[in-house]
Amino acid sequence: MYIEVKQLVKTFGDYTASDNVSFGIEKGRLIGLLGPSGGGKTTILRMLAGLETPDSGDIFIDGKRVNDVPAQRRGIGFVFQSYALFRHMTVFDNIAFGLTIQKRSKRDIKARVTELIELTGLKGLERRYPNQLSGGQRQRVAFARALAPEPHLLLLDEPFAAIDAKVRKELRSWLRATIERIGITTIFVTHDQEEAVEVADEIMIINEGRLEQKGSPVDIYKNPHTPFVAGFIGESSQLDNPASLKGFEDELPDAKAIIRPEFVEIGRPGEITTPLAAESGVVRGVFFRGSSWQIEAQIGSKSVSAYRSLEKAPLKAGDEVLVLIHRLYLFNDKQSRIVENAMKSDPMPYSI
Repeated sequence: MYIEVKQLVKTFGDYTASDNVSFGIEKGRLIGLLGPSGGGKTTILRMLAGLETPDSGDIFIDGKRVNDVPAQRRGIGFVFQSYALFRHMTVFDNIAFGLTIQKRSKRDIKARVTELIELTGLKGLERRYPNQLSGGQRQRVAFARALAPEPHLLLLDEPFAAIDAKVRKELRSWLRATIERIGITTIFVTHDQEEAVEVADEIMIINEGRLEQKGSPVDIYKNPHTPFVAGFIGESSQLDNPASLKGFEDELPDAKAIIRPEFVEIGRPGEITTPLAAESGVVRGVFFRGSSWQIEAQIGSKSVSAYRSLEKAPLKAGDEVLVLIHRLYLFNDKQSRIVENAMKSDPMPYSI
């Protein structure tokens, strides 16, 4: 492994930001640290960078223990959420800053900065100052500045948080393509699931200072290891007493269930493929989601939701419907698993 973290612990007073966290990252991978705000993601990133000192545990980069190595000697590029550009410096000088500190020759600095300006799409902006740039352009300058000293590892702390939604989406695609082109090992912090799924090779779910799960976006989505991951990834709702539902009567009678809209069909009687496995329900809400409707329905005391194609006849609040639950994520204090509706003969494919 290129990066190895072993039993990393960091506390701030009564708050545990990193609780015996261990993981390994292969060289060249693009990793997303995903989780709720305050879960410990940025603290882990800052310990890797040398900006925070762990209370215990070890950090290895390329086989070398770096706990006592100063941040400036770890060979790491860091991009802050706030960009942290020097306001009195031009784009060229901001990118050149780290090279100047390294006392590179003017010729080398010019060649490297010119290369990065081309790479990051900043040509023609070299003489502008940060206040003359858009948010997306400033982020590209911060990215180029972090890459200028040719680091071995790149760390990004919520790199798109301060950018509007349209530009953020464009920059995500640009970032992934650029990092693939360079081949640098990269870890970025985000609380945006869509961002993590779109950009990362692997995701690490961090919650309350603990690593809940590590894996590819598809693996984590399809096979959550903990109730937190099942509830955090994608849209979901929690149901009590799932054993009262058709097709799930024999499953963990003391369990609770997490259910996602794509696990459910809601429709009129003639539209449901296996009506004998469906529950009777009433539509409580209909919401337009752009490419589909999101339908909320009541089954007795339980509430579930599902997506409905715009091509189908619309439903409205108060309509009586059938609700077919294809699968549930069940959990209790001892175990958790995904189960299929036992009354259905054909499994429903995942939709991601």
